[in-house]
Amino acid sequence: MALSPSLQNLSVTSVANGISNTTSRTRRRPSLVVHMATSDTSIGTFEEGRLVRPKWTGHTPISRLVVALISFKPLYSILKLGARQVLISTAEKNNIPWREMAKEILESDAYKELESIRDHSLEYPDYYLNPFHGYDEGNLTWLAAAEAEAATLSMVRRAIPDASSVDEANQILRGNWLQAIEQHHLKYTKTSMINDILDIGCSVGESTRHLAAKFPNAKVTGLDLSPYFLAVAQLKEKNRAPRKHPISWIHANGENTGLPSKSFDLVSISFVLHECPERAIVNMIKEAFRLLRPGGTIALTDNSPKSKILQELPPVLFTLLKSTEPFIDEYYLTDMEATLRQAGFVNIQSILTDPRHMTATATVPY
Repeated sequence: MALSPSLQNLSVTSVANGISNTTSRTRRRPSLVVHMATSDTSIGTFEEGRLVRPKWTGHTPISRLVVALISFKPLYSILKLGARQVLISTAEKNNIPWREMAKEILESDAYKELESIRDHSLEYPDYYLNPFHGYDEGNLTWLAAAEAEAATLSMVRRAIPDASSVDEANQILRGNWLQAIEQHHLKYTKTSMINDILDIGCSVGESTRHLAAKFPNAKVTGLDLSPYFLAVAQLKEKNRAPRKHPISWIHANGENTGLPSKSFDLVSISFVLHECPERAIVNMIKEAFRLLRPGGTIALTDNSPKSKILQELPPVLFTLLKSTEPFIDEYYLTDMEATLRQAGFVNIQSILTDPRHMTATATVPY
């Protein structure tokens, strides 16, 4: 199959053979080592653990114990503060100037973008109003928006600890994710063209900009529930060199976007689903199916239940994680492949694209 102009921007390397699809089986599984490389960087190995999901998630005794501890409000307050300090400390130890980056946004003109992008008629789902990520107001605050980029870079650095720099870690993590998308689309879609892309849960636009760079001939739209995040995304885009197709930003709910059916070739949902209850995960995947054209590709990137590293997190770290992610158990208990299948998707694949994260791709049938 020949590459279309929109898919000729980065050379493609092959995903390793023998990668099995994710399942919801409860039995223990043998370790699996997955090899994957970007066009320029050899990454090494990504190893699956022996469990279907970490013991600290779901309905296991240790999971219930952690939930009970977190439900004690005085302890929760301490854990929430501790989780935040761990994030900031990790970032700054890895040359990510968290406080400086946040200050720059808070002192910028981002607030001027808010009214041009905010939909005052939008009703926020109940789960979105919960405290998470250490913010009492969740993502509906300027502080969360100002710290989002630094938090994302910190996540990337933790995911690729052996990279020589944050930039290299970002290249590896994003490069493998984009590669998985490109290869799936080329394999299962009759036309290789990607003309329209929707990035659901785009935050401040990091994933959106990577999609736009990878597919420069496509029209890219970033959609998020937080107008504060979108204001920052829009400001950042205004401050960069013009694109052939400027990115559009939409304040909307990924469960019910209001966008026309069959209007996209690719729908991406990156690092969003672990923040959602199961009902929202199901609704977003159904909405993506509605929005995609026949032959279109969905790409879900998030924490991998099978990641050996995540399965072996120390108690302190997984307790801190659960204190800032109220729906993490629902995410880990959701059978993602079954959810995709029930929505109507075919050609479902799931692979580790870095030591902590999986990318699941699937196709809307013709």
